[in-house]
Amino acid sequence: MDKSATAPQILDWLQHNGSTDNIAGMARYGIDTQRAFGVSNAQLRPLARAIGRNHERALQLWQSGWREARLLAAFTAEKKRLTIDEARSWAGDFNSWEIVDGTADLFAETSFWPQLVAEFAADEREFVRRAAFATLVWACVHRKKEQDEVFLAYFPMIRKHSADSRNFVKKAVNWALRQIGKRSANLHGPALALAQELARSDDKTERWIGRNAVKELESPAVKTRLKIA
Repeated sequence: MDKSATAPQILDWLQHNGSTDNIAGMARYGIDTQRAFGVSNAQLRPLARAIGRNHERALQLWQSGWREARLLAAFTAEKKRLTIDEARSWAGDFNSWEIVDGTADLFAETSFWPQLVAEFAADEREFVRRAAFATLVWACVHRKKEQDEVFLAYFPMIRKHSADSRNFVKKAVNWALRQIGKRSANLHGPALALAQELARSDDKTERWIGRNAVKELESPAVKTRLKIA
């Protein structure tokens, strides 16, 4: 498989390289396998590198509805050609945390990622709201030139949605709080303060998010990396 591969050829490859054992394993991790071939991520990542980026092909792969094809679409779409309407359309198809997180990695590389975070956080659909926080996480990881103030501004949004008890939302909110707190020494203090506030909450979900974040942010490994006494 190389850069000349078409969407139908890739789908045929996925069908012939799937595994029912892989499908069973994915289901145990809460991955939606209704439309899955059973190709592992260990196979998909090298395949994505082999076929390269091709935006039109990525849109076709996404449209197929297959798990592996949608992950490949996220891995091989062209970030400078992805439009905000395409991102919104993809978000409307989200049905699995795995697809959300893989696609949010792409969203974070676009110029309009802050708009997506705001829109998705306001959306009541579980996987779309998760996409807001997953996109924020990946922006925190990839966008090294952003000032700390950009991420500091998201603490009110994290606070607002910290009582959303849905599993895939609360885990993403927690993930975002921890990731921002680990980005720099300047962000660590405010993140830890919010985590401690949540840990004292009467709300069960807020307490879980807070305690989990406090545990990591106060860990020796994080403090050593950020050079915090």
